[in-house]
Amino acid sequence: MIIVDTALKARAEAGNPVKVGMVGSGFMGWGIANQIINSVPGMELVAVASRQLSNAKRSYDEAGVETVREVKTVAELEDAIAQGTCAITEDAMLLCQADGIDALIEVTGTIEFAAKVVLEAIAHGKHIVLMNAELDGTIGAILKTYADKAGVILSGCDGDQPGVEMNLYRYVKSIGMTPLLCGNIKGLQDAYRNPTTQAGFAKKWGQKPHMVTSFADGTKISFEQAIVANATGMTIAKRGMLGYDFTDHVDQMTHLYDVDHLKALGGIVDYVVGAKPGPGVFVFATQDDPKHCHYLNYYKLGEGPLYSFYTPYHLCHFEVPLSVARVVLFKDAVLAPLGAPRVEVVATAKTDLKVGETIDCIGGYMTYGQCETAQITQAQNLFPIGLAEGCRLKRSVAKDQILTYNDVELPENRLCDRLRTEQNVYFTQARDLVIV
Repeated sequence: MIIVDTALKARAEAGNPVKVGMVGSGFMGWGIANQIINSVPGMELVAVASRQLSNAKRSYDEAGVETVREVKTVAELEDAIAQGTCAITEDAMLLCQADGIDALIEVTGTIEFAAKVVLEAIAHGKHIVLMNAELDGTIGAILKTYADKAGVILSGCDGDQPGVEMNLYRYVKSIGMTPLLCGNIKGLQDAYRNPTTQAGFAKKWGQKPHMVTSFADGTKISFEQAIVANATGMTIAKRGMLGYDFTDHVDQMTHLYDVDHLKALGGIVDYVVGAKPGPGVFVFATQDDPKHCHYLNYYKLGEGPLYSFYTPYHLCHFEVPLSVARVVLFKDAVLAPLGAPRVEVVATAKTDLKVGETIDCIGGYMTYGQCETAQITQAQNLFPIGLAEGCRLKRSVAKDQILTYNDVELPENRLCDRLRTEQNVYFTQARDLVIV
């Protein structure tokens, strides 16, 4: 998206920057704030909301902004924006409701809270860029229907691996290839990691132990690949994905996949552990025109039938502002569900779970996530890990067993549960109408 820099430059020269609010302020939020403030002419971070006000202020402190104003009402926030003063608040809904904000970046990693933020932002005509694969992979499809009806964009982000995969997927399609696999490169996969085993790594990088645990235990990559599947129409080859261990370059992996099988499935998402160039992403694609195949071989991509394309890095917060510009200036979503979910992330027991226990958070001690097809998830009443936190176990579940709705008691009056039910009903009815 090279045209983004020119468009932002024009906004800067016109004195009309894209105005952004950010909900959530932790490790990634601080990086996003610094990037927008110091490296993106034509864009302004006008407000940050965090449940801990000190974290919101830190977003500006670390970026060198000395003057910030705490606001507690919509009127106070709108006045701060009009005066050109950066605002901080504990009330995320103010950012959703206030005039003078073009788009919100949602970077909390939550489900229930983030769902409330997204719906409120949509209701007030604001575009949303999600750095929250967990929300997208749980109820993203129904949230997008709300956004579509309101005429706003709900999008994933550049920089994180799903966005990098989607950019590469779109590029490969644009040159006339047929993508059959979108892949994610990991350095570690161990379903039984927990916040205790990951505490040292978390402390070294200033992150939360449960967050880095979700990276290690496979939950995060399951969400990432699920939202890529849902944005491309691809599926998975099996529960949990294939997940090969492979230490050579991804270019050497093409022989591991059967082209006819990939075609029959309509393409798959997958991951690999240990391949080079980590921690990047890759797309394997085919080309049916023999003339093009001759050129691809000449250009050192080999003889096929699968051709390898890759991006050797993902730069997370550095690229998130580009997503905002794409959404606001070009109405171009980085990635978003095409319609009904194709792949879900289901809760799996990390250890033997006992009746009466309350399930802890994603990246905790009790569950990890695995990809499963939406069809099987619905047919077997499997339980999404995005809804698991706070649920009470109605019966014991053995280690490595997938939880079902029959195993849990949901907390009362959660928005995420209502939206999940609405999503299931909405797309079931849509499918039935198509069949009829």
